[in-house]
Amino acid sequence: MNGIAKAPGAEILSVADAYTADRAAQSSGVALESLIEAAGRSVAATIRSRWSKRPVAVLCGPGNNGADGLVTARALAAVGWPVRVGRIGGGGEAPTPALLDDAALVVDALFGVGLSRPIAGPAAALLDAARTRGLPGIAVDVPSGVDGDSGEARGPVLPACLTVTFFRRKPAHLLEPGRGLCGEIVVADIGIPARALDRIPVATWANGPALWESSFPWPGPGDHKHSRGHAVVMGGGPLTSGAGRLAARSALRVGAGLATVAVMPEAAAVHAAQQTAVMIANVLDTAAFHALLADRRRTAVLIGPGAGVSEGTRARVLAILDSKRPCVLDADALTVFQADPDVLLDRLHGDCLLTPHEGEFARLFAMQGDKLARARAAARRSGAVVLLKGSDTVIAAPDGQALICEQAPAALATAGSGDVLAGLALGLMAQGTGAMAAAGAACWLHAAAAEAHGPGLISEDLVEALPTALHRLRLRRKADHG
Repeated sequence: MNGIAKAPGAEILSVADAYTADRAAQSSGVALESLIEAAGRSVAATIRSRWSKRPVAVLCGPGNNGADGLVTARALAAVGWPVRVGRIGGGGEAPTPALLDDAALVVDALFGVGLSRPIAGPAAALLDAARTRGLPGIAVDVPSGVDGDSGEARGPVLPACLTVTFFRRKPAHLLEPGRGLCGEIVVADIGIPARALDRIPVATWANGPALWESSFPWPGPGDHKHSRGHAVVMGGGPLTSGAGRLAARSALRVGAGLATVAVMPEAAAVHAAQQTAVMIANVLDTAAFHALLADRRRTAVLIGPGAGVSEGTRARVLAILDSKRPCVLDADALTVFQADPDVLLDRLHGDCLLTPHEGEFARLFAMQGDKLARARAAARRSGAVVLLKGSDTVIAAPDGQALICEQAPAALATAGSGDVLAGLALGLMAQGTGAMAAAGAACWLHAAAAEAHGPGLISEDLVEALPTALHRLRLRRKADHG
């Protein structure tokens, strides 16, 4: 699996996968009624664990999601909670906004993850009224109106402060805007056996160490700087030199034995004045860059941060690809092919990692659809691993396997943060880690370093906080392996 391992509990199921799991449970002897009863009771128990007794309005739809809501209402009423129930299609009170009068909480069990059309009519009026009144929402499986596969909102949505889902999470729980509309997410065990996953070709995972820690390149007692890989960063000019330095220092921090910033002569003095452990290589022209790449001891290359959109950058990207060296292409190294993306896409290979943000992605790829689908399509087209950045970063491999990163704090939205991320991936790939695992580990460490630093973060702080993030990863490894 592209250098990543299966990690029980980290599976993210599509809507179709979730239905397959339900059917597998039923075929193994678990009745649908038992699943519904367990789901509703789980929602009620979760509510009781977070709130004291108070009036609740339970909004139920016509399907199984609504049936879960009816069980929730019954379980809360059985222990003395004041409950009013309205169900689309009959049962309980009329499903009008009056149902919300005096309610302190709203349970949204109108529609589940399988909704494929915008919400309208009485259901839309109910959700809109609850949102207008500012009532806290508890979503059953997913807030009604949120597409389970894409996370996109279809019609009015009541933002949830708590979402209770079942068996495994769905893409909408991690992809924006769904993730922001779900609030806290609780995954409840309702009796679907883990072996139900045997019938599902799981292709999406929540990024975390369990997926890639077995291939993480911790140094061994016999290692030395030359055995730990040599990372090369193509640096920028005198006025854009910071990006390359951030990337090179990050590559060293994550364990690369050596790091070199390759620069044009006019930028060498600026780089040299700021570097200590990072080496500087003068590269006068593309021929000199080819000569640099000819040294096979230089094990991975990054180009893009601060490189400039120029013919020189374009030529150097193609030289890197011709060398078949593991590489990370970021920023200007992608934008420079905007006019003729096929020139780049046709030369890529499986040891390439592309790290675009949404704007750079759109310059290369014409894919439509949600973020997960677009990243997968881009990886398939390019033959490279694609890391599509954002608050819900998606990493996709050409074979369709994908990771969704969920732990990145908002503080990472700062200048130079992406250069650190690219440098982390570079440093891991220089040590022999495959592109998919390197991308997953880089994203996790990137977020962990930001969390370790706390408020006031700038990109330089990320590099200095990496030892704390690595220590956290090592402690986890020791805990797992004793």
